[in-house]
Amino acid sequence: MNPTPVSRGQRNRNRALLIVVVVIFLGSALVAGALRFAGWQPQGMRNHGELLQPPGDLRAVALATADGRPYEWQPVERTWRIAVAPPPHCVAECVRLSGDLDKVWQLFGREADRVHILWMGEPPPAAPRSRALHVLAEDDTFRAGLARNEDPAGVPVYVIDPNGFVILRYAPGFDAGHLRTDMARLLKLK
Repeated sequence: MNPTPVSRGQRNRNRALLIVVVVIFLGSALVAGALRFAGWQPQGMRNHGELLQPPGDLRAVALATADGRPYEWQPVERTWRIAVAPPPHCVAECVRLSGDLDKVWQLFGREADRVHILWMGEPPPAAPRSRALHVLAEDDTFRAGLARNEDPAGVPVYVIDPNGFVILRYAPGFDAGHLRTDMARLLKLK
């Protein structure tokens, strides 16, 4: 059986179509590669806090609460932590910060039980005391594991994953809504 001969015009159209398909495929791959290496990410994929690279590793730190009980990481529980290690005698800024953290925690709704707020040292007397607040005894190793904790601009806040890795840092004066948005995304991870 002889195949039906293809006219020269048909062959040129087939070749042109093949070239268009290859250009579209390779062109989109080149654009995606250029965006990736330029550091661009879609808006929905960006976090508001500073992603710490490499993350701080606090797994080996044996924390204790202010009343002397051990605080265990318990990764199986899938509990996320918001950590604050303010300097001694922090009053006005710490009252505002603790209020913001309490509001953020309350907005988690049914997921709120999966979030602990770790506060190093005694919070100011006027600070709200939710059931999520775990007041920790002073621990230099814990403080050292929080990147750039001694910020002259104020008190930074950190997000710690269920395993004990410090993954996000929020600069002093951050918008609490940004912390809530980032944490809501993290809480969706099971």
